[in-house]
Amino acid sequence: MVKHIILWQLKDEIAGEEKIAVKKGIKTGLESLTGKIPGLTEIKVYTDGLPSSNADVMLDSTFNTFEDLKNYAIHPEHVAVADSAVRPFTKTRLCLDFEI
Repeated sequence: MVKHIILWQLKDEIAGEEKIAVKKGIKTGLESLTGKIPGLTEIKVYTDGLPSSNADVMLDSTFNTFEDLKNYAIHPEHVAVADSAVRPFTKTRLCLDFEI
């Protein structure tokens, strides 16, 4: 099994109600991939960090194999969500992939 953890910071100009809506869109979009991508066994997005956090959104996903993770990265359903709900609104992205 492989874990794929992503932390994003949203762009500085996104604030208030827009920030809430953007985070909801990221969560809804990514979690909607459940059951659509082979090898993706679990996907959860966290958007309610404590004030001590310096990231706005966290993706916690699990794959059967590293090959499944590589296929997820280029899968059309994932790319569509990333291009519409994530990339336009984020300024930084950190990733940690590891075996469990």
